[in-house]
Amino acid sequence: MADTLHPTVSPYDSDSPLAHLMEIAAAADDEAAEQEERDAAETSAVHLVYRAYTYSLAQAVDSEAWQGYPAVREHRMRRFEASAVAFLGGGLWLHHTLHISEADGASDVLTLIVPCTCERGYTDITVDTEEVLIEILAELRPTYGRSLHDDRAPDCHSVQAVPALTGGPRDARSIG
Repeated sequence: MADTLHPTVSPYDSDSPLAHLMEIAAAADDEAAEQEERDAAETSAVHLVYRAYTYSLAQAVDSEAWQGYPAVREHRMRRFEASAVAFLGGGLWLHHTLHISEADGASDVLTLIVPCTCERGYTDITVDTEEVLIEILAELRPTYGRSLHDDRAPDCHSVQAVPALTGGPRDARSIG
């Protein structure tokens, strides 16, 4: 009777058809979860724009402009929450994500990503309110949507030029 109540479970071979089917099912689950995260990120961004930026972004950025991205995981733990971006033109982007903490719950984070006048980097500016957005855009207008570069304290995360190699030319296959 014990055999009927507790059937013996034998693992399947890693190269068996069942193992392959299990891999397919796991991939499908991951893909569906990622698509849900993308959709939720887009929806969250659109809701924020229509709720908090009624007279600016809601008038200019179409709800279909947002592209969602799944959360970034490291060792099966979320490192970054799912997010959505919208291209504004001229090299400027909006990035939306949620900051989640035990103390505060979830809060929206909207960032304007602006190309630098040095043409080698971008500056990210957190946009807290519609008034802040309007102020930022007014500051960017004279530079056609570019952030002013400051060599003394660069905040554009610019890509530095590769220093010139000293000595004579090397063979591409040489490593020494």
